[in-house]
Amino acid sequence: MDAQRTLSGNAPHELAQACADAMWADDQASQGLGMVVERVAPGEAVVSMTIRPDMTNGHGICHGGFIFTLADSAFAFACNTYNQRTVAQHCAVTFLQPGRRGDKLTAHAVERTRTGRSGIYDVTVRDGQGGTVAEFRGHSRTIAGTLLATDAADSQ
Repeated sequence: MDAQRTLSGNAPHELAQACADAMWADDQASQGLGMVVERVAPGEAVVSMTIRPDMTNGHGICHGGFIFTLADSAFAFACNTYNQRTVAQHCAVTFLQPGRRGDKLTAHAVERTRTGRSGIYDVTVRDGQGGTVAEFRGHSRTIAGTLLATDAADSQ
């Protein structure tokens, strides 16, 4: 689907997906960690990642930085669903239980509020058994530019 058609009146879900596709194409960090964008919708994203042996720390559990990165990626996909380039301005995470090698972690990001150039998103990271591994809150800030072409000249 081309960007022009997406921006000219199709459902907000299609716009969200087109934005996610555009971001994913250049997201070497998330791809390199084996993440998968499971689902996107306006202000929402679900991203998963399986914990590899090289993601474990000296305690034999998933290093918190990888859990944070998974949550941050879900946050990024959720807050970029409106075709406005958006970045993190502040994030915080609380780790509740460890992730273990081989676990498939799933991060579900949900928009809580978005006004002007600022937004707040909550992300819950769960393991394959449904246990909550971490809770993350991200504050977003829109910046100049869009992810998709916005007029016929841009899309050619």
